[in-house]
Amino acid sequence: MGQNFLAAVTFTLIVSLAVSTIPALGGELTPQQLAGIGSVGSAVITGDGQFIAYTRIVPEDPLEDNVPSQLEMHVVDRKTGEERHIEIDNRVGNLSVRPGHRVITFTTRGQDDDAVSLYELDPETGDYSRLYQHETNISGYSWAPTGDRFSFTANEQLDRPDNPLPYEPTVYEENLPNREAFIVEISGDDLNVDRVKLEGSVYLMEWSPDGALLAVSETPTPHIDDYYMFQQVRIIDGSTGELRNNINNSGKLGRIAWSPDGDKLALLAGNSINDPIDGRIMVVSSNGGTPENIYPGFKGKFEHINWTGADEIRFIASESTTRSYGVIRPDGSGMERKLGPDGPIWNSFNLAEDGTAVFVAQTPEHPSELFLKTVGSEAPERLTHTNPWLEDVQIGRQVVVSYEARDGRNLEGLLIYPVDEGDGGPYPTIVMVHGGPEAHYSNGWLTGYSLPGQLAASRGLAVFYPNYRGSTGRGLEFVKSSQADLAGAEFDDIVDGVDYLIDEGITDASRVGVTGGSYGGYATAWMSTRYSHRFAAGVMFVGISNNISKWGTSDIPEELYLVHSRTRIWDNWMGNLKRSPVYHVDNSQTPLLIMHGEEDTRVHPSQSLELYRHIKVRKPDVPVRLIWYPGEGHGNVRSTSRFDYNLRMMQWFETYLSAEDAPEMPDFYLDLEALGVELSNNRSQ
Repeated sequence: MGQNFLAAVTFTLIVSLAVSTIPALGGELTPQQLAGIGSVGSAVITGDGQFIAYTRIVPEDPLEDNVPSQLEMHVVDRKTGEERHIEIDNRVGNLSVRPGHRVITFTTRGQDDDAVSLYELDPETGDYSRLYQHETNISGYSWAPTGDRFSFTANEQLDRPDNPLPYEPTVYEENLPNREAFIVEISGDDLNVDRVKLEGSVYLMEWSPDGALLAVSETPTPHIDDYYMFQQVRIIDGSTGELRNNINNSGKLGRIAWSPDGDKLALLAGNSINDPIDGRIMVVSSNGGTPENIYPGFKGKFEHINWTGADEIRFIASESTTRSYGVIRPDGSGMERKLGPDGPIWNSFNLAEDGTAVFVAQTPEHPSELFLKTVGSEAPERLTHTNPWLEDVQIGRQVVVSYEARDGRNLEGLLIYPVDEGDGGPYPTIVMVHGGPEAHYSNGWLTGYSLPGQLAASRGLAVFYPNYRGSTGRGLEFVKSSQADLAGAEFDDIVDGVDYLIDEGITDASRVGVTGGSYGGYATAWMSTRYSHRFAAGVMFVGISNNISKWGTSDIPEELYLVHSRTRIWDNWMGNLKRSPVYHVDNSQTPLLIMHGEEDTRVHPSQSLELYRHIKVRKPDVPVRLIWYPGEGHGNVRSTSRFDYNLRMMQWFETYLSAEDAPEMPDFYLDLEALGVELSNNRSQ
């Protein structure tokens, strides 16, 4: 999907530029500074607690090369206080600690590798070497408790016959490689490799505490829809790879954790096939059976779990806009928050043998960083300062907003005020709608290439992040409350939030913008058509405009049915059409910027083209522009395409949320100097 290029505006830099490496201090955030912000990705700690390894996400210069961010490895020696950057040629991933060997393992593709391979690092010396190379990329792996065996997954090597023709078409969704699983036994310098005897695609893998069994998740096919909705847990013999037991789990699945005695499994999973998220703790016997939700009344979402004692499961949980870290018993009793909701937004944790924990966490003041909590300490200590210059940048005040929807339901969101609050408003306001809809905003760092956040605040705009019904972090009933009501009460909630901000004197009713990606792009299109009289500007990203053609072009039709629409498209043609923005184009008066990756398979680029064409033909006086991003999919990952998106988004909002009555549509060519981008003195044209 998303292979064809259709007429639209394509951005091309025609000058050779350089980003200043030292941001201006004491001012407000700029697009160039935002493009250079790094963060911590993942972290592990050795069993003895001495070494911490973590990945650092380092963006590439968007004015030099349009490539994804680098992923570096760093090692902290807690004994000496030294931090070392491990120089590795390519991106690293899948950090782990090899049991019993005091080494860090990771995946990367070395200069002499034919595929992404498994490496191990001595944290004492910084030396690393390749441990194992497969014929295709290793996508994931898991160590047995003894450290002498590991399992891994990799795409199968397909046997494709030579084609005598000078041209070969793509046969859609056929002859796709499964993700196969293998068990590797290490004996000195010898490696013995056996394939796990499963027919489908394998994803999750976790060894039992005694190393005798391996729990894996398998899907019937490698299609993304199966991965989302139909992972089945299997128990495999760790020596022979033979199937031992089946677990009767249903719905989404995110993690498998063994009890210390090996008798039970805790799954981070959906409550049922109709649960939109893998946010419940489901416990089941490792001999087979149906998992049970141990805490069905929880008004939150479990994000990360690890079974850490006979009667203890540790967790990170989202609770509305906050996150907590705590413990719960496997029967659902004794829930205790060790770190309450007033601290950072915890993303993940990893434990040493004595219980020392490393966290990756963020706050409203900074993106994800590394934190350490020693046993007995009251609060974690922040270890990294990836963007030290950010501490000198003026940022807008960020607060939690609580309001009532028109039907009385309580809702929450977040609001960033302009850096210069002046007399207290009303301010031009951008509404930032999250995707999913099974997602939510936490009270952390809310600024990115597609999130206006502090960049908008520096330009005198407020930004509102509503957690409308159907969002996660509020329990099972809340996340399912928008099902079978596409664009209904869920999107009315967003408008009700805007009304609340207007009534509070915070938002200028005549200068409200809206943006979002994916389902947030659907909301943006809905607000720019059905609710167009309320919104002065819209920026739609990889969004939905026609539910009927969306169903026929997306790679997740079963997920759409099972956790969103709850009815088949052919059972409600007219209802789905009426909940489509294209149906309401005659209402359009909102200047709309539409942007989409050409290779998007989740929401096909034709969704953007449909809305563009309908507005262009039926409402020719409404400003509308369509931007394709070549090589990008369901969201931009490359440096320059992200930078371009950010510049265009902010330019559009600054134009149409200004006080001017009838502003002229911005030129399609970005005048970088006029937009405040610092160019090198020796640029060529």
